[in-house]
Amino acid sequence: MSNIHPKQNENEAILSQEELDNLVKKYDSESNFRNSRGLLKIFITITCVVLSLFHVYTSGFGLLNEISHRATHLTFIMGLLFLVFPRKEPKNKPLSMVLGFAYGGFYLFIGNQLATALSGQIPAWQVYSIYLFTIIISISALPLSFLREKAGRVGVLDWLLAIMGASFSGYLVFFFQEIFVINIGFPQPEEYIMGGMAILLVLEGARRTMGESLSLIGVVSLLYAIFGPSLPGMMAHRGYDIIRLVEHLYLGTEGIYGIAIGVVATYVFHFVLFGVLAQASGLGKLFIDLASVLSGRYVGGPAKVSVVSSGFFGMISGSPVANTVTTGAFTIPMMKKYGFSGRFAAATEAASSCGGQITPPIMGASAFVMSEMLGVPYNELILIAIIPAAFHYLAALCMVHFEARRLGLKGMPASEIPRLSNVLARHWHQMIPLIVMVSMLLMQFTPFLAAFWGIILTVVCSYIPLILKPMGFTRLDADSVLTPKKLIEGLEEGAKQSIAITAACACVGFLLGVTTLTGLGFKFSGAIVGLATDLGTWFSALVPFGLLDQSGVILFFALVLVAIACILMGAGIPTTPTYIILASIVAPALDDFGIAILASHFFIFYYGVLADVTPPVALAAYAGAGIAGSEPMRTGVTAFRLSMGKALVPFMFVYAPSLLFLNFDAIEFALAMFSGILCIVALSSAYIGFFNAELSTMQKRLLTVAGLILVGNNPWLIAIASAVVLTILYRNHIAGNQSLSLSS
Repeated sequence: MSNIHPKQNENEAILSQEELDNLVKKYDSESNFRNSRGLLKIFITITCVVLSLFHVYTSGFGLLNEISHRATHLTFIMGLLFLVFPRKEPKNKPLSMVLGFAYGGFYLFIGNQLATALSGQIPAWQVYSIYLFTIIISISALPLSFLREKAGRVGVLDWLLAIMGASFSGYLVFFFQEIFVINIGFPQPEEYIMGGMAILLVLEGARRTMGESLSLIGVVSLLYAIFGPSLPGMMAHRGYDIIRLVEHLYLGTEGIYGIAIGVVATYVFHFVLFGVLAQASGLGKLFIDLASVLSGRYVGGPAKVSVVSSGFFGMISGSPVANTVTTGAFTIPMMKKYGFSGRFAAATEAASSCGGQITPPIMGASAFVMSEMLGVPYNELILIAIIPAAFHYLAALCMVHFEARRLGLKGMPASEIPRLSNVLARHWHQMIPLIVMVSMLLMQFTPFLAAFWGIILTVVCSYIPLILKPMGFTRLDADSVLTPKKLIEGLEEGAKQSIAITAACACVGFLLGVTTLTGLGFKFSGAIVGLATDLGTWFSALVPFGLLDQSGVILFFALVLVAIACILMGAGIPTTPTYIILASIVAPALDDFGIAILASHFFIFYYGVLADVTPPVALAAYAGAGIAGSEPMRTGVTAFRLSMGKALVPFMFVYAPSLLFLNFDAIEFALAMFSGILCIVALSSAYIGFFNAELSTMQKRLLTVAGLILVGNNPWLIAIASAVVLTILYRNHIAGNQSLSLSS
């Protein structure tokens, strides 16, 4: 019987580029751009190109002062946001109306608070202007039929919001000397007006780009700060009026212009732009070809190509959804073609694509935020992340391998696998920017300087085929050339891709600012510690003879509670703002258990990323399901199981910090590596139900229990669990060989 299925299923179809773009827009709100036309398109393109060139210049030749640089970035972004992103069409009209009126009411409440506080200090016309502005932005929050816009057109309301959005940050840039030098510590009424405008526009901007989840966090943060004295128990605090909030969130680096915007304006933007230009120059094709060379010939080759290529591509892609669609357009049909189900193919692509953000040497934007927040050099984070990332991909490859063996699939035919020499001959020039950038990161150059040279070399090296082809280098990929048209499109796309993440991080600034004012992080962590202590004490009492260490059980429950909080917080919110939120209010809970700060931050980072493949909001998995034609929710469940390594590794490096090279102990490291690898093999085979032969129900249960025990650090329990796993796997290995001998 043939193990290769070259004929596609009847229901399989390769989607057009337009259909793929629509999938990205559907599941990735960060890419849901308005299809602008005419003069509007020209204006947006010019503005985006200027913003990109501003960042390229400052990354290579020096940044502005902290406030001016962040405010300049936000001036462009908020001016573009309401022009680039259309108003969202309500999916559930009654719910949208309720939410719209709730947001509108909140905006009116803030505006009234500000106008009342400033009444008597400013002329009456300025008081009325506050009310007028508040009414305008409140109307924009409502899903009213008369506000619907024609395709590619921007309404008067959005133009007003765009102008006001650019104004509040531009005000800080133009009057920097008066605000932060001459009158520092004595804000003027006009600054409070601009600050109130900033708060409302950031909330509405985050709502338009990211949906209700993140903006709701911002709203709750502000209400928590205002109504602190009315709250019960440990959540109560002294409370802050709107004047104190505006001053704290707008005039300084504790709120809107805090560390989140700082990282976007100095790190994230540059790497997003590099990723866009690198993809335009054909680096994605190089990754797929290299993955085919490395893994295509082995059992389950197409799925292994998906895992490897998505890991490569995810390092330069800031969005798991965009990564899933970009590589999945090629790998998902290929996996279905060679015998994998559509659900498994889509889940494999989604799980692998999400892994790119945890994979060195170029991890997701959150890694740069972590470096900035903890003061840890980025080159150290790269080394720390190696082992955990390797475990994630080991788990994905194991399950792909066992599934292929279970289905009796082989690798790709040699005719479909490119030769390594041909791949390098065509694409070697595209590797130069990546190699230089990674080398600079490892040599401790600043990340934005490394990104600067990566961007410059991407453009320069794309022209190498034009220079060398007349000399006889005819095999070079000429499609890689970034012509002026492609370069302008890349600069525009890079700026557009940064709009949503900037708006999200500005909104996260509300939570960070309120946390520093009220001590919210310590209150939240105290609640987690208290609940974990109660659960751990209760559970330990159920186990006789003191077999379980109570402190260890309490730590376990604390980790579970933090993991749940991370997944819930990450539902529908990009990884970077998710990490910033979690690092502020959740990470302190783990510090109380004596966990190394890097281990606790990596723990929340991993679970924040895991949210993209965790139902019910598994956006990357849903995008993959759209390509494969599979059922989205079941695909999300499968993707979560395929991401098992990412879910278990955080527990491993908390129990054995040596996996992160923290307080390194050779014995602890060796034991953790052995138990970690055996754990992944055991759970992978249990999930697939195969290890050289079909596993019985009892065997799957034993492997699951033993595999979970291997996550811990108790040597005796590891020894017992290892014996169980090795016995079952050995018996099945022998049974599989005997079955093969009989069939032959």
